[in-house]
Amino acid sequence: MKLATLRDTSRDGKLIIVNRPLTRWVSAATVAPTMQAALDAWSDAEQPLRKLYDALNDGTVESQPLDFEQLAAPLPRAYAWMDGSAFLNHMELARRLRGAKMPEGFRELPLMYEGISSTFHACRDSLPLPADDVGLDIEGEIGVILDDVPQGVSAQDASAHIKLVTLVNDTSLRSIIADRAARGYPTSVHGKPPCAMAPVAVTPDEFGDAWDGSKLSLRLRSKVNDDLLGEPNAGVDMFFDFPALVAHAAKYRPLCAGTIVGSGTVSNYDASAGSACIAERRMMETVTNGKPDTPYLKAGDVISIEMLDGDGRSVFGAIRQQVALAG
Repeated sequence: MKLATLRDTSRDGKLIIVNRPLTRWVSAATVAPTMQAALDAWSDAEQPLRKLYDALNDGTVESQPLDFEQLAAPLPRAYAWMDGSAFLNHMELARRLRGAKMPEGFRELPLMYEGISSTFHACRDSLPLPADDVGLDIEGEIGVILDDVPQGVSAQDASAHIKLVTLVNDTSLRSIIADRAARGYPTSVHGKPPCAMAPVAVTPDEFGDAWDGSKLSLRLRSKVNDDLLGEPNAGVDMFFDFPALVAHAAKYRPLCAGTIVGSGTVSNYDASAGSACIAERRMMETVTNGKPDTPYLKAGDVISIEMLDGDGRSVFGAIRQQVALAG
């Protein structure tokens, strides 16, 4: 099942159901007015939503053509956005780029920060650039959207709380992060602006064998303008899987329905897979050439983050944003 949020005059938009090829939609108002309302009552809402989804794909219900420009983020604001760093290759490369060491025990507990959840940009919203020298970077990653998760949930039980999956552009201001890290400050206040989401959120059953309950084994394609950064596989080299991340986030507190937990930037140790962010490429260039050659984002650049299934079809639709000077 594929769900999205149609923009309206409210902050939370209107919940819609999108067909499998991402071409048509039908309102979900008879079941739930918003994505958050559906998540709050998922046990009651899921089956009626699935019936509408089946009817939409069968062509037995009246529908409308889908326009990505009319969509908000699937969850325009969330109760929490908790982002892990499950791909250790990314953590290692990003820290080497700014001359930082890996934290102690990084293989024992996932690194996780709580970022801005009050605003998620839509898939076609502009990507704000606060200034030219902040090191604006994209980070392509997977986000799982949860129902209510009890405090202290085990990793074994956490998988059942993953109701939807989407793509996230976890924007980073690399120069700000490096400056704050040098001062011993956390990075999330100034170094991590609001993220963007893919057009739709998808139930795990849609992925078939690519989803094993803990990882999504599909390639994530990231581009800046016409330059392919890479296509790392999100199911490869994920040291902490999603149930482990959810259990870590819920260790000392319950998680409210609508909480989103991120994988961190998808990254493979195989350098031929490329990367899902500019920082990794700059580190690879530094190793090879002695200095980075790829610039961070500037006004006018267009970024794209998308995941294709085994038949080359877009699973979530693409995050496609043009960089624009903020203010």
